[in-house]
Amino acid sequence: MTTPTSTFVTYQAVGNREDLSDIIYRIDPVDTPFMSGVDKEKATAVNHEWQTQALAAPDNTNAQLEGDDPNTNATTPTVRLGNQCQISYKVARVSGTQQAVDHAGRDNELAYQEMLKGLELKRDLETILCGTNQAKIIGNTTTPRRTASALSWIVSNTSKGASGADPAASDGTGTRTDGTQVAFTEARLKTVLSSIWINGGKPGTILTGAFNKQVFSTFTGRSTAIEEAKSKKIVASVDAYESDFGKLKVVASRFQRPRDVLVLEMDKWAVAYLNGRNMISIPLAKTGDSERRQILAEYALVARNEKASGGVFDNTAS
Repeated sequence: MTTPTSTFVTYQAVGNREDLSDIIYRIDPVDTPFMSGVDKEKATAVNHEWQTQALAAPDNTNAQLEGDDPNTNATTPTVRLGNQCQISYKVARVSGTQQAVDHAGRDNELAYQEMLKGLELKRDLETILCGTNQAKIIGNTTTPRRTASALSWIVSNTSKGASGADPAASDGTGTRTDGTQVAFTEARLKTVLSSIWINGGKPGTILTGAFNKQVFSTFTGRSTAIEEAKSKKIVASVDAYESDFGKLKVVASRFQRPRDVLVLEMDKWAVAYLNGRNMISIPLAKTGDSERRQILAEYALVARNEKASGGVFDNTAS
């Protein structure tokens, strides 16, 4: 059967309006569990500093004479730490013509592009803070400042592969030496949790990549899937882990390195933003028939006390 002769059909028409949906579909992830979980504070200088305090070790010989005239005990001074504020930005630029024409899915092209650049910048910060093996750099007129990432601070409670090494000091000046990748196991995790507890930490969050999140779901207590007959669903994942030292949330993180599993006490970390420099939009000078906006953040990672956290490093990721 064919279309009757002389029937005017859409294949011939030139005046039909386009059918373009007003919905724009985006699936790129913007969830940032590290940045969302840690505190925020204010920085007032490009070298943001803070102090940590340790107590003297317990003395099991502390027995004193009756009526003794005591001597003054040695004082343990604070430790002064700091991190550099790093500048990160994205720039949106839209021509005058594009701003003037009708758009599908958005009313203002420049505002839409600003929003997208803000989301991209947020993803950059998450990657820099917890997914980059980066030491702090003071910088100069030709070298940008860099803030030391979480991997540069964690030294006290770690499990590593052969030839892997922690930074030389917990001051943000060094980077990790990656070792031979080995399987992520519950035994390795327990070693790190025990070490954190001995050092006084109370971690509540475990961040993993996709592969090791699935490995985590095979740990003791979840070696086989559970079928819930009433709800007609199979539960094969672990979102919380009851350790000997407390309960921890297990969160999949898209922006950290797949080889790392971070065990964090979130309130012992913060992101310090320089005054008035927290994800701001700055109109740039108009130099032609276009408009520009700079989305900018100036920030430093604050490791309030790295002994409260740890990491299982050098894990296989496939």
